[in-house]
Amino acid sequence: MTLEDDVGKDHLRFDAAAGLVVFLVAVPLCLGIALASGAPLLSGLISGIVGGVLVGLLSGSEVSVSGPAVGLTVIVAGAIQNLGSYGAFLAAVVVAGCLQVTFGFLRLGVLADYVPTSVIKGMLAAIGIVLVLKQIPHALGRDLDFEADMSFIEIGGRENSLTAIIKALLSASFPAILVSGASLAALLGWERIVAARVTALRLVPAPLVGIVVGTLLNELLRIVANGFHLQGDQGHLVSLPHFGSPVALFNELHRPDWAMLKNERVYSTGLTLAAVASIETLLALEAAQKLDRYKRIVSPQRELMAQGVGNVVAGLLGGLPIASVVVRTSTNVYAGSRTRWSNVFHGILLLVAVLFLGRVLSRVPLAAVAAILIVIGLKLAPGEHFKEMWRQGWESFLPFAVTIVAIVFTDLLTGTIIGLCLGVFYLMRANSRSAMTLVSQDDYYMLRFNKDISFVHKAELREKLARIPEGATLIVDGTRALYLDRDAFDVLDDFQETAKFKDIKVEFKNLSGKRPMKLARSASHG
Repeated sequence: MTLEDDVGKDHLRFDAAAGLVVFLVAVPLCLGIALASGAPLLSGLISGIVGGVLVGLLSGSEVSVSGPAVGLTVIVAGAIQNLGSYGAFLAAVVVAGCLQVTFGFLRLGVLADYVPTSVIKGMLAAIGIVLVLKQIPHALGRDLDFEADMSFIEIGGRENSLTAIIKALLSASFPAILVSGASLAALLGWERIVAARVTALRLVPAPLVGIVVGTLLNELLRIVANGFHLQGDQGHLVSLPHFGSPVALFNELHRPDWAMLKNERVYSTGLTLAAVASIETLLALEAAQKLDRYKRIVSPQRELMAQGVGNVVAGLLGGLPIASVVVRTSTNVYAGSRTRWSNVFHGILLLVAVLFLGRVLSRVPLAAVAAILIVIGLKLAPGEHFKEMWRQGWESFLPFAVTIVAIVFTDLLTGTIIGLCLGVFYLMRANSRSAMTLVSQDDYYMLRFNKDISFVHKAELREKLARIPEGATLIVDGTRALYLDRDAFDVLDDFQETAKFKDIKVEFKNLSGKRPMKLARSASHG
């Protein structure tokens, strides 16, 4: 069976259902990111629409979902304040989009291929853990923090993820517990019992059932027990601005302040936004390929250009910067998406909701959304992943574990970079093994390079050269190496100078052409 046969001609049925679930999760996330960024609420929804429809069509990924990104929140908030106006910031977003298109043409997306798998798996598991930690307060009715927050330190630095859970437990809302509990039970029951037994119902995604059940229960509480329910004026429901017509929506859009293009800070802000959004996108793209059940390969160059075009359009329409985002992507995958049309459909639904469905969606409890995200978080961090990484040894498990801890106690971008640095260290360490062999017979020694030698092999090279005793003869054989970098030749050069004082004879074999310098020229064999 081919991939096309497995995806099926009827994929739109699955994609429409998945897109609906992603839409319901995306609404509070888009609004929360806009709120945390100090931007107009509509800006987050505009970015969700552009990320879904435009980037969804242009992207090479069939499962990745784009929209306003949590990792850009602090940068956006600071940029709006530093540039002095939201219009100036929008000009910087357009600049950032143009730079991302340039990054794509320059093929900078290839950098994603150098991220170790252990770090990507650690990032996914960490996001799952953070989702659970962050959504527990919402499930208990404590909705003080914005829904999309993913940083350990929250609410102006006065709280963190752990203290927020403790305070939520001490002030838990019984209606919120009922709603989140019912949503969770409906989701798990539908997934494990109903859909497992009734084939015709498998098309209906379990997260959608959970949100519908939670919303209906809250409405029932409102009717039969007035006051004993989750209320919008207390911040417990999705709050969606609505305009009623395309003209009204168009009139509310902000425009870039093109006069600010004379300000160099616009360009420095644009470069910062482009760099961070591109890093987040490439990391999320790697994660999406891990989550994709069909393991489809995506061109990072195309993804960067698609994101760049999306950011240009988002900036022109008054939206926040766009990036590929893991939470909505994982929601998309677990809701049964098969192609990019689920992403496009969620963007269309966002537009329809802004125009016509504001009052309807404003009845959805955040506690019901929290229950869905908690389940997705648990699926991102299953115990099997930890066991698998442990079986692979310390060189895989340590970067995996450090990435998790770093993300949980900092934020997504900072934690991933910390894990990446450790992963690169272990990669360099593994690459340096067996790079060279030292053998001897009597006073004759041969140092043979088994592969290309770079700066990461300096310590091993020095250690082996230090074993050569006085009065010995050393042959350095570079036959198996195609390249030796400057650092390796510097070590050999220093040893050659020192050897004169120890009566060590040094002979170089097949080093000419590895690098044009005096050692290669002095080699006694071609």
